[in-house]
Parts: sequence; structure tokens; C-alpha cells
Amino acid sequence: MVPRFGLPLLCFLLLFSLFFNVESKCEKRCDLALASYYLSDQIGDLTNLSKIMQSPVLQKPEDILSYNKDTITNKDYIPTNTRVNVPFPCDCIDEGANLGYVFKYPIQKADTYTKIANQTYSNLTTDSSLQSRNGYSPNNIPDYVTLDVAVNCRCGDSHISKEYGLFITYPLRAEDSLDSLANQTKVDPELLRRYNPGADFNKGSGLVYLPGKGQNGVEVPMPPSTKGLKGGAIAGISAGAAVLVLLSACMCVLYYQKKKEEEVKLLSGELAVYSSQHGKGSNGPPASVNTSNTTTSVDKSVEFSYEELAQATNNFCIANKIGQGGFGAVYYAELRGEKAAIKMMESQKSKEFLAELKVLTRVHHLNLVRLIGYCVKKDSLFLVYEYIDNGDLSQHLRDSGRETLPWSTRLQIALDSARGLEYIHEHTWHVYIHRDIKSANILIDRNFCAKVADFGLTKLTEVGSSSIPTANIAGTFGYMPPEYAYGSVSPKIDVYAFGVVLYELISAKEAVLRVGEVGSATTIGLVSLFDEALEQPNPKEHLQKLVDPMLGDQYPIDLVYKMAQIAKMCTETTPERRPSMRSIVVSLMTLSSSSVEWDIASLQKNPTLANMMSGK
Repeated sequence: MVPRFGLPLLCFLLLFSLFFNVESKCEKRCDLALASYYLSDQIGDLTNLSKIMQSPVLQKPEDILSYNKDTITNKDYIPTNTRVNVPFPCDCIDEGANLGYVFKYPIQKADTYTKIANQTYSNLTTDSSLQSRNGYSPNNIPDYVTLDVAVNCRCGDSHISKEYGLFITYPLRAEDSLDSLANQTKVDPELLRRYNPGADFNKGSGLVYLPGKGQNGVEVPMPPSTKGLKGGAIAGISAGAAVLVLLSACMCVLYYQKKKEEEVKLLSGELAVYSSQHGKGSNGPPASVNTSNTTTSVDKSVEFSYEELAQATNNFCIANKIGQGGFGAVYYAELRGEKAAIKMMESQKSKEFLAELKVLTRVHHLNLVRLIGYCVKKDSLFLVYEYIDNGDLSQHLRDSGRETLPWSTRLQIALDSARGLEYIHEHTWHVYIHRDIKSANILIDRNFCAKVADFGLTKLTEVGSSSIPTANIAGTFGYMPPEYAYGSVSPKIDVYAFGVVLYELISAKEAVLRVGEVGSATTIGLVSLFDEALEQPNPKEHLQKLVDPMLGDQYPIDLVYKMAQIAKMCTETTPERRPSMRSIVVSLMTLSSSSVEWDIASLQKNPTLANMMSGK
């Protein structure tokens, strides 16, 4: 129960916040900036330029013209080596650390960080900024990815001058100097120095920020500030707004409290039923349920106290946070001598909480993440898992800081994941449907054993049921099969998603890719990309273009082709034509045996590879 003074105190704090501003790390005083773009032969014209610098304030080439009345007299002919001022939004980025805008750039053939920074974005950014922001190795930027390109901006400073409120992000060139820029902008050199403290205007490189002119050559002063103003108008508006916001907030809080109390009561009731059926605590042997296929162990999950979890995570401090998923944050802890991962969920996620609790308490397998226990607090729910200390498959495939997964390891991860799915589909009393299979939900331990995780969307059917209807479409775009849009849910949706994961293991590409020209890029599914390659007259040749370039030539193309064929069967449009997970496991076991033979042959031919495989 919330203390009686809690709601009045909250309302007071809301009212208090209306009259006092909290200072932001990023002090934004403008919405617009200009980028000085050096139009070269490679870019050509305003059409290409508007695609590269596309933003909410620049949708078509004509949007550039009004900011360049003095330099562009004929929109159909612009001499090369001309500077063009391009408008772009100026806002807080990098969690408030900087002012700027992050453009989206679909990678093109033969692109490098240096080429993108120096040519495509005309030195408005740097190659080091591109690498740190996107994380890819300079020598291995994947095809079909979209890069984040940050361009910084600057707003006016009333302490220097109130006359200038629009600024140009200006990359210096060899011919620039303080005097030439002062003459160009008609701004006193000393003002330019004050706006750019420590800048070397004769350096020929780097960025400076110059006062610019708005549309049609009109100077833009700083907007008037209301800071420190007095008067009945401001007081009246503030008071009126305060009352409206206060009343609305209080009503929302009351409704939210009532709703949360109902949710907690409902959850407590379900947990009581759950506990009576399965028991709780950590003493005594697990129960057993006999089925026609196997014996499923039913553990008595440990119910932890909130105090114990808080102590183990240093009060859920940021240093212990190891992840953020769709259903909540994950924290590292050591509980009762065992390393653990604690998922903290909001009480509104009680449905997902119970789904995971019920599935992982009943189902145990080497290739499924193990549930240790749970905790229920009034406003939070906690699930405690075994700690898997080597990240997830998505990170291993695409994080530049990790070592490349060898082919044999990729195949083993595929087989492990398939075995975990086969178990919940075919060897349990209920048929469990995961509904969110993806590379980010396949965890990798230090021995590179794969474990399927995140059962918050799991549904179950009785043995023999082919599918169940559902009104709730859940999952991840790129992994969902066509029939899911019509509410049809069966184990075959997991099979489809697993096929996408197989394609990821081959290519290291994401499930959905951006392709096409700058400014007109479209998305394409990984399934479509592989379908196109596999339908060619010489599919192996086209398949090689999709194989993860980090593998070099250290993979057997025949086995890669067979895995791609398995993936293609998994991603058939018609669910009935997809294989069962049992069939997939058998096929992958056959591939794994052939891969071992290939490994042995490769090691005999390549001593360097032998050393790499042995960790030397």
C-alpha cells in the first residue's frame, strides 16, 4: 500500500518542477544549422547532395537553394569545387553530450570510412568518428549496412553576440584563413576567434563554426530568451499550466496505482496456484512427469527475497547491468555461490513473467537457459537465470571487437540451438512455441555451447495440435513467417525463424538489410537475399558472395551450400512444407560429421589454421 502522503508529495514535486528548470548536459538554443559542403566531381549536383544530406529539413534539392542565393544563380548548373550551405537539424545527440545530427548512410561498393568522411560527407565528419560510432573494422565494413554519420553543429552565444543565431559547420581547406573567412562572412575576425576558441584557422583541416545567413540571405539573430522575465502574463500562463498538468498527473497516478494493485493481486493468485502445483524452495529432489517421449524434470524454483537480489547486484547499480532486452534490464549477480543473471521486469509484464516461469520450471535441457528462481515485488518482477558469460550469437557475428567464429563453431551453434528447439517442440508434455527465435536470443557460453533464451512470448499447445489462433502478433521483424500476420501460430514459426538464424550464421548479416542508392535505400529481408542467390543457375558461386567475409576462404563451400538448403526449406512460405526440428537436427548432425572431416583435412594442409584452432 502506498503511504497516504505519497500522492500529495508527488503532486507537489510535479508543481515544483514546473517553475524550476533542470539544467541539461546539452544546452540547445537552436533547431537549425548549416553544413558547408564542398561540391566536388564525385557528387555532381544538388540532387545527389540532397540524398546524402537528407533530413527532416531537407527533402528535395530546392530546399538547398534558398540558403545559397549569393552563390547559386542557376540551379541547373553549379560549378564543381563550389561550397554549398546545406540545412540540417541541430539537436542534442550522444545522450546530451554533443550538438549535432546523425545522418543515415547506406553503404556503397568500395566505400571506406576515409572515403565516406572525406568525399561523401566532404570532411564534415572524420573516419575515426565513423568507426567509433558504428563499430565495424575499417577493413571489414559489411555490405548492405546503414552507417550512422554524425555532423556536429553550434548555436549562438548571447555572451558573445546576440546578432548571430544560425551557424555554419565549416570544414577548413588549405586556402582558408581567419582573414578570408572574416571577409567571406562579413564578421569581425575577433568574433570568429571568440566563437572558435583555440581553433587554428590556417591549419587547412578540422571544423570551425561561422555565423551564417538564413533563407534568402536574411541574417538570423538569436531567439529572445524568457529567462529572468517578469510579468503577470508569464505568471498567469505558468499557474494555469501548473493546475492543468497537476490535475491530469494526479488522475493518472490514481488510475495507475489502482491498476497496479489489481495486477499484483492477480499475479499473486497465479503464483499461489503455481507454487501449490510445483512447490518452491531449493530443498528436496525435483518432481517428474512421464511422457511417451521422455521424462521432464520439474524443479522447485527458488523464490528469492528482493533484499537478497538487491545486495547481490549492489542495488541494481549500472556497473552490474549487462544487458537490456525487450522485457527489461539484466544484471549480473552472485547468489548463494553461483553466478547469475537477473532480469528485472515491470509489473505490467506479468504475462511474460509467468510464461517464462512456467516454461523454464517445467523444461530442462542442456541447450535451454536454466532458470534458478524468481522474486515478486510490488512494482517489479525478477527472474534469475544461470549466467552465460560469452554474450549472444548476434554479438559474435557482428561485433567488430570479437574474434571471428570459425565455420565448425557456427555449425555446432546451429546444432545446439536446433536441439533446444526440438526438445520444446517434441519431447515435452505440452508443445511449446518460442515465438521469438533470433540470434540475439541464442546465448553462447565459454565453451561455445549455444542455449536458447528469452521465453517471454512462449505459447503452448496440447500434443497433437498443429496450430493455435492468436490475436497478438509478437516477435521480431525479419524472423516472422507470412502466416503469422493472420494470427496462425504453430511450431513451424520457430522453424522459419531458425532458418533465418542459419542464414545469419553463413553471412553474419542482419535479418533485415538496407540496400540501394543514397536517399532511396529500401529494406530487404535476408531470406529474399538468399532465395535470389540459391535460385541462380550456379548457386554456389552466388552463395560465396554472401558468406561472411571474415571467414576468408576457411569454409567448405559444399557444406555451406547444404546449410543454406536447410535454411531455405525452413523458410518455405507454406508452413506444411517446412521440416520439423527433429529432421533439422538429423540433417545438421550429418553436416557436422562432414565438417569434422573437412577440419581435419584443412588442418593437415594449413599449419597456421591448426595453430589458430588450437588457440596458439
